Amino acid sequence: MEQIKCIDTQVGYDKKALIGPLNFTIHSGNYWCITGSNGIGKSTLIKTLLNLIPPVSGEIIKSIPQTDIGYLPQQKMYQRNFPASVKEIVLSGTLNKGRWFYSAADKELATANITKLGMQEYINKPYNSLSGGQQQRVLLARAICSSNKLLILDEPVAGLDPNVTKDMYALIKQLNQQDNITIIMISHDVEYATKYASHILHIEKKEEYTVTVN
Repeated sequence: MEQIKCIDTQVGYDKKALIGPLNFTIHSGNYWCITGSNGIGKSTLIKTLLNLIPPVSGEIIKSIPQTDIGYLPQQKMYQRNFPASVKEIVLSGTLNKGRWFYSAADKELATANITKLGMQEYINKPYNSLSGGQQQRVLLARAICSSNKLLILDEPVAGLDPNVTKDMYALIKQLNQQDNITIIMISHDVEYATKYASHILHIEKKEEYTVTVN
């Protein structure tokens, strides 16, 4: 099933295109990795897919509701010190459905996803006491509380050491292959991208890009 389709899509800011026109289609269960140099416009593309900013031109057709998209943005330094428990952070992912309270089902889902990501022993620990890799697991659990259909991940392994990076990629692969969650991920790690992704969108220059089926 088609979930996102870009037709002659240009993305950028203030009506100035950074990249495009882009033409590609993302289907349910795909694992897309977006690669390219710093500043080329990868994060801008993701924000456009999320409806955070409008496309400069062209069209983006989505057959999936916005509330069925989970998002893991790049984590800023100040966010690492957020004063909340692991469970509170993960539980907040359920709020994208438009409710302002947590149901019993929300709480069960948060606990289940914390366990799925191997963080059950830290469930009541302060988020700001965790390592970088542990925090990313928590944020990934939060994202799948938002959606078990499509996840958009903006450099989820940035700043992590090689062993933790390997574990994170394995977790993301598991979510894709076992839970059939569509993945769209920005990564600078071409080696892992080619190892795990089903499709690689490499942006070379403004109007130069390639889509490789892995």
